[in-house]
Formats: sequence, C-alpha cells, structure tokens
Amino acid sequence: MQCIQERGEVFFFYRPKVNRDEAHGADDVQRMYMVLRPESGEKPVELKQDPRCSGKEAAAEDDRKEDKAGGGGQGSQQVNIEKQTLLRFIVMGRKSLPDPTNKSTPFWGFVEMVTTNIQHIKSALKGEEYDTATRGHRHLPDCRAAGEGVFRILRHNSGSSKMHTHLIYKLEYPVEGEEGEAQEALNIAREASFLIQIKNPDQNAASQFRGLKKKRKAAFPAQLQGQFGHRRYSPADPPDFLNYEGCEFLLISASDDIEQELGLELKTEEDDECSDLIQTFGETAASTRPLFHGTWA
Repeated sequence: MQCIQERGEVFFFYRPKVNRDEAHGADDVQRMYMVLRPESGEKPVELKQDPRCSGKEAAAEDDRKEDKAGGGGQGSQQVNIEKQTLLRFIVMGRKSLPDPTNKSTPFWGFVEMVTTNIQHIKSALKGEEYDTATRGHRHLPDCRAAGEGVFRILRHNSGSSKMHTHLIYKLEYPVEGEEGEAQEALNIAREASFLIQIKNPDQNAASQFRGLKKKRKAAFPAQLQGQFGHRRYSPADPPDFLNYEGCEFLLISASDDIEQELGLELKTEEDDECSDLIQTFGETAASTRPLFHGTWA
C-alpha cells in the first residue's frame, strides 16, 4: 500500500572541479546537486525553516557572503507549496545517485539550501573567482544541468515490512535515447526508486558517513524532532524534514522499475515542448549540453 505525500519537479546538476573548464568524466566532478521543487501533495501547507535565522537562506537574502556556510535550518514558517515556489538545493555526498543495481549501499546527502526565491538557486549554480593564501587565484566553474523530470515522495507499507518512504523520479530530459556518458557516470537513470531515511541530528549514528559538523545540522521544530524518538533514522514522513538546511538523509536503491515495484505509473509532461529547468532558472543559469545531449561539459 502506498500513499503519495508530495509531487513536483526534480533537477540534477553537477559542477566540474576547481580550475577545470569542463568535466570529461566522473573524476572531474566536484559536486552533484539535486533540486526538488514540490508543487502539491498530501497537504498543501508545509513547515519550513525560518528564513530570518537559517544559514544560507538568511545569508543569501542579506548577501552576507562571509556567512554562507553558516548554521543549519531552524525555526518554522508555513509555506503553501501549491501557491508559493519552494526549492531544496541538495548535495549528494558521493557525487552521484545510488547505483540502481546495488540495493544494499546507502548514499548520504544533505540539504544545503532551502528557499522560496529562485534567484538564490541561480546564484548557487554560478561559479566564482577567489584567491587563497596557499594556492593563489582559483576558478570555481558554473554548474551543468544533467537531468530534469518529475518526482514523488510516498509512504509505503508492503505487508509485513515497517512503514517506509520512497523518493521516486522519472526523467523528461534528456529525452529517451539521448542519455549519455554524463547520466551513466552520475547514475541518473530514466527512472528510479530510492528508500529515503532522515538522520536524527541529535544522535551520532555509527556509520561510514562522517556527516555535517554540529553547527551545520538542522534544528528541527519539536513536532518533527519528536518523531525520531530514540531512533537514529526516521522515514521522510512528512517531507517537511527536507525543508531545513542541514537535514541529512540516506538514499538506498530500491528499483529502476517503479510500476513493477510500487504499482505506480509515474507520468511525465510529454507534451511540454520547453524544458521546465530553463523556464524556472533561465537559459544562462547552467550549461545545458548534458541535459539535452547527454555529453559532458
């Protein structure tokens, strides 16, 4: 039995390493990002961090560059995802999605920024020039767009198993047949289902993942934090957990055939002639060669 908690758009980006003009393979990738834009769900109003006192969202609003690696999300504010834009800028720790063929290895990630301002994400996708005392002048390249599609977060209970949550997606771009080396290296399959577990920021889980430093961890409001009890992880139920910067999570591959696994046909907007990524972030926010042609850039 499954119940859709949230539906929306998903975008995938990667950034080449410092001082690289282009990436030519996975070894040239500095970071991989996933951006979730929820648009509707089980409840239209979600809790999110208070933008006045939460890390990167507050820094972006005030343009305080020295604070851009500040603390995690805290406080609470209501946001209607059916009427307001809500964007989650997520870092994948292993610089790729989980391998769909490996269903036992968890991949760690965290929410780097949550915002209702599209410009904040556009700025985060841009590169920068900066100087260091030891290595001199450095160039951080712009991000590249590598995929876009639709996503769902759903609650699932399959008979005797405990309730758990899935993050599932299906690509719209690259169109089928145009996927290439970039998508293959980053494990961006045409569709995939992952178990998603939220890490308890108040417990140090014994695992191979070092995780974020304490000051960068999310400070969930009591109604969310209380759902952990004494557990190290909790299902992403509700998805509001992901509306806090510093929220850490694990993704574990479940299937690359959503309909077979969950009995759910994930439909894309096939009649849409224009990329939602370009409509949302503009043509200059990120190079789109990997998005449309599957090639590295």
